[in-house]
Amino acid sequence: MAESREFEVVLTPEENGGYSVSVPALPGCTSQGENREAALAMIREAIELYLESLDAHGDPLPAPIEIERVTVDA
Repeated sequence: MAESREFEVVLTPEENGGYSVSVPALPGCTSQGENREAALAMIREAIELYLESLDAHGDPLPAPIEIERVTVDA
């Protein structure tokens, strides 16, 4: 059985509907969907393909990143 990994994803609502989604820990790994659920399904597939490509080329996973929430006065 394959090892499970967890990745933070960023969902961005689009002006004309739907969502764009990216994975900060995996540069260039992006997708989109007509709604939140579709966007999450699509990014899961994109992550799997990204990891398969890294493995096929013998490349290591990018180094972990830290995500922190910052509050500012606006």
